[in-house]
This record gives sequence, structure tokens and C-alpha cells, in this order.
Amino acid sequence: MAETLLEVKDLTTQFKRGKKDWITAVSGVSFQVRAGEIVGLVGESGCGKSVTSLSVMRLHSKDTTRISGDIVLGGKHVLDLSDKEMQSMRGNDVSMIFQEPMSALDPIMRIGDQLAEAITLHTDLSKDEVHKRSVAMLKSVGIPEPEMTLKNYPHELSGGMCQRVMIAMAMSCEPKLLIADEPTTALDVTIQAQILALMEQIRRERNTGILLITHDLGVVAEICSRVIVMYAGHVVEEAPVDELFKHPQHPYTQGLIASVPRLGRRVHRLPSIPGSVPDLAAMPDGCRFAPRCKYAQEECRATDPALVKIADDHTCSCLFSEKEREEMLAHE
Repeated sequence: MAETLLEVKDLTTQFKRGKKDWITAVSGVSFQVRAGEIVGLVGESGCGKSVTSLSVMRLHSKDTTRISGDIVLGGKHVLDLSDKEMQSMRGNDVSMIFQEPMSALDPIMRIGDQLAEAITLHTDLSKDEVHKRSVAMLKSVGIPEPEMTLKNYPHELSGGMCQRVMIAMAMSCEPKLLIADEPTTALDVTIQAQILALMEQIRRERNTGILLITHDLGVVAEICSRVIVMYAGHVVEEAPVDELFKHPQHPYTQGLIASVPRLGRRVHRLPSIPGSVPDLAAMPDGCRFAPRCKYAQEECRATDPALVKIADDHTCSCLFSEKEREEMLAHE
């Protein structure tokens, strides 16, 4: 069994609204990421994926956020660390690639200065050694003229090149865990394929564990070994990628997969999941997916189902099995 790099247990993240109210964005989330695997965290916008990743990195404002549960990263309990200790872990133990690379990079700093800043913050390398590592990192992510690129500003590079720079910065201190939040958003399909291939190369060559946050099931199928499906702040299903696509168990997962277009399948209109993710301030009672679920019964609106094991490495949170749901439809 590979080393467990990240273990999240019963994570709950709340945001302050007004003077006294708190809104729960993520509730009871648990999962692991092991060395040398890519784990996909998927779901619609607003389901809590990015909130979860920022909670792991402790990047939420302390004044407006409450985080409970346990986050174990590199054997250390993240929520018990001081700000200085957490800053030391970022870059050395875990790094994050943010979506929208053009926005994540400082527009008034040259690429070389931004890379040097990231390396200097976490190492004792000399100025010359920092420069050599910067060049080496840009080469490692497939940038053809690294010396010239170091002198460029972000606006002088394409979106794909900026994303490669972001990956180089994230990997510059050789962290064991990489968190990638929608790393291929706004990139065309050719560049997207290159970025995914680069991430797979990093995983293979460095045995890096990667938590990939995305809403794109095509990306998940391409690169992930295991998938965690989130809905309205809860994990509703987790399984190896092949198992999830062949035998999705939760109605929400089934709806997501059914809505993806497939080559060779001609349909007049793709299926869609009715409704939208519930408002954080007005979560429904019972199962949070019940208002959108075609199988929902009265029990679903009264009971919030637990995440239970239904097969080896496969968990799901639904009160009814797939067979029971099929029988429900047959009797309608």
C-alpha cells in the first residue's frame, strides 16, 4: 500500500454571514490521497470542491471561516499548526495550482522573479542556484526557451504557457502532494491534453500524489485512478475510476455521467439533472439531492443518508440500492 500523503476526516467548513450567522459550505467530508495516485474531486459548481481544497491548504480567512474535523498532511495535523508552520508546509509538503493562471500570476512581475520568490521562500539556495533551478523547472514542464521565458511578463505568454509556469512554481520545491484546482479551465482541448499529460508525467516520475479538482468527467476518465463525487458540501460517492464509470451507484453520479456526450451515441437531446445545487443558507432536510432526484421517497426527505461501503473500494450515500430504485420506477 502506497504512503498516505493526505487524510481528511470529517471536514466541516463554515463561513460567517452577518454578525452571528454561519453558513456550512462543506460538511463531514472524508477522503485520502496516496503517493503516486491522481484522485479526482468532482461535482457541479458550488458543491464545495474548491472550499475543500482551500481548507486543506488553510487559505481561508481566519476572521470569516471556521474549520473543524482533522486534516493530516505529511503526518502533521494541519488545523493544529501555527501560521508559520503552515506556511513552511506550503511549497515543501503540498503545493496548489489555481484555476485561471493568467489571474494567479502577478501581472507586474517577470516570470523569473516569481519563480525565484517561490524557491527562495522555501529553500536556502544561493541566487545562482535559484536561477539554475528556475531554468530546470521551466524545462521540465516543456517550455522550449526557459531563459527567455524567465524575462517575460505573464501577459506575454499564452494561457497554456502560463499554466505550465504555475505547475513549475508548484513543483519547484518538490512537494509530495499537488492540489490542482480546475487546471485546464479556459484552455483549448489541445493545450488541455498537454497539461494533463504533464501532470501524469509528474505523478509517474516523482511519485507525486495529486488531488485534481474538476467538473469535467472527461478529464477524470483520462487521468484519475480514483474519484470522489461531491454534492452540496457532502461526499455522495467514491470509487476507482473504472468502477465509477461502469457502475455508478448514486443517482447524482448517474446523472452526471449520463449528461456527458459520447462518440457513436446519437441522441436528440442529452439528459440533464433538473434543478440546481441548493442554496447554502437553505439546505433541504434529509438527503440534499432529494429535490432533484427522480427516485426520491418520503424517507429521503427525512433522513440524511450516511456514506456506506457497497463494494470493495466503493462507497455511496443513498438510502436505496440500484435494484430498489429500478423497482420503484417499474411500479410507477
